[in-house]
Amino acid sequence: MSNIEEIHKQTLLEGRSALLRTNASLEQTQKSALEAEEIGTSVIQELDSQRETLLRARDRLVNTDYELSRSRQLLRMAQNTVLANKILLILIIIMEVFILCSIIYLKYLRK
Repeated sequence: MSNIEEIHKQTLLEGRSALLRTNASLEQTQKSALEAEEIGTSVIQELDSQRETLLRARDRLVNTDYELSRSRQLLRMAQNTVLANKILLILIIIMEVFILCSIIYLKYLRK
């Protein structure tokens, strides 16, 4: 009987050893899972921060595009105004030259 008890005892020791190894393996797996969860959480937080940064950048870009369109429109209006002023100035100069020529003709050449 002692042989059976010894085998039984040996089997129990092996089972206990297997349980301890399994327990250690489960603890290591749980530790790895917690580390992976922490890494995942920090990655999600970083991605959320980057998302907010990208959204702000997109909003600034849309705003800048609107402002550029408005600036182009204002520049076009200013360019048209400058062109109209140049044409008006040329017409005034032509009229002055015509008046001057008329005065010279009437005063000196008509006599």
